[in-house]
Amino acid sequence: MATTSIALVGAGGKMGCRLTDNFLKCADYAVHYLEISPKGLENLKSRGVTVSDQESAVPSADVVILAVPDVAIGAISRDVVPQMKPGALLLTLDPAAPLDGQIATRPDVGCVITHPCHPSIFNWEPTEKGFRDFYGGISAKQAVVCALMSGTEADYERAVKVATAMYAPVKHVHRVTLEQMAILEPAMVETLAQTCMEVVREGYDTIVAKGVPADAARDFVLGHLRIQIAVLFGEVNGTFSDAAYKISKRAKPVLFREGWKKIFELDDIREQVRDITTR
Repeated sequence: MATTSIALVGAGGKMGCRLTDNFLKCADYAVHYLEISPKGLENLKSRGVTVSDQESAVPSADVVILAVPDVAIGAISRDVVPQMKPGALLLTLDPAAPLDGQIATRPDVGCVITHPCHPSIFNWEPTEKGFRDFYGGISAKQAVVCALMSGTEADYERAVKVATAMYAPVKHVHRVTLEQMAILEPAMVETLAQTCMEVVREGYDTIVAKGVPADAARDFVLGHLRIQIAVLFGEVNGTFSDAAYKISKRAKPVLFREGWKKIFELDDIREQVRDITTR
């Protein structure tokens, strides 16, 4: 059985380096690493990786992975996709550009979007290395989401195998639609969760500036965050105190504008992804 050939575009970038590191440990694929930025080339050189030529790597690849920034992926896909052979598979790593119609497509080339969930804060990892693998792709277990944008079920299954290798160790692959993946990111984890955590950090900085010892504030905030998330997501059979429920009810209309859940509506999500894909 022939080895699957992969062309990894943007192999020396932030996400590309994580994928490169995992592919270097995997003998199941023949990977051609493509990169043009000086910093990316330096990153690959430090890993002992030889950069391939796009004009020869892409036309022969069974799978082409676009590990490039959202603002550049449209133009890069319009350059790369016409070079792909019939029956090849295109993998992208984020739903923003596909939902925004930025990805070049062909009827004879399948396209799947795949994205890591990152290790859960409730992962049990037996080693310090695993516990400190916050992004995943090194030693901590994580789940992955995959969406079939175009193509066949065979394309989707091929994508799952590649995603399991490049995001390893993977404990589960969730199948979602493109729209559902966009609800997850950016709407859920960036528009909502990251913004809320940025506000929590601003609160931390504010109370430290008011004289609360930084170490005490950090331990207090992070410890409470862990148990609060555990209670809310059912990791522990517990509840908050009556006082805590009372104060959160008071605080919600102060902190959140009425109608904030519109961020999960597709029209609003399209505006979010347009902000992401526009320079």
